[in-house]
Amino acid sequence: MSCVTNSVCKLCRRENMKLFLKGDRCYTDKCAFERRPYPPGQHGQSRLKFSEFALQLREKQKAKRYYGLSEKQFRKYFHMADASKAITGTELLKTLELRLDNVVYTLGFANSRREARQLIGHNHFLVNGKRVNIASAIVKKGDVIEVAQKSKELATILSAIQAVSRRTVPSWLDANHAAFKGTIKDAPTRDEVTISVEESMIVEYYSR
Repeated sequence: MSCVTNSVCKLCRRENMKLFLKGDRCYTDKCAFERRPYPPGQHGQSRLKFSEFALQLREKQKAKRYYGLSEKQFRKYFHMADASKAITGTELLKTLELRLDNVVYTLGFANSRREARQLIGHNHFLVNGKRVNIASAIVKKGDVIEVAQKSKELATILSAIQAVSRRTVPSWLDANHAAFKGTIKDAPTRDEVTISVEESMIVEYYSR
């Protein structure tokens, strides 16, 4: 992902939803979106009328920023979903949910997807007993993700496990925090994807 140099909290305010980019802080009263739930800038509180294109763009940006992807990456996943025989929007979200960085975060072994990418890149996780350091790797049903033995006392991972109680682990994942591992029980259905986004608008955006 390209480097974000300004406050990531502004991204949540711009998209009018919590993107959970700052980990556990997003669940506290320190969350900037809770304090100022309107777009950043001097015209943030003005009532604006959006065109159809603008609404489609916002839905695309919302999903892209939620999963922490660059435009090039997100477009690649869209074309993959579009080439499949499944419903394009649903397939897109399912693929994004099955990225290793998202799974590590969702299981509760990282406080944010960005932190999950850093941990994966530093060889702190195994997939089916093999070390994997590619955050964009797509996992599948039956895969077992576990913390490497040397990393089980890492403060970052321990704090993430303690904080996971603030959010729930979805039913398509089985998290065993005591054993520092999790299993992909099945691919997520659309109802199990928690992001509040109109995927049909994303499809319309790229179909222009």
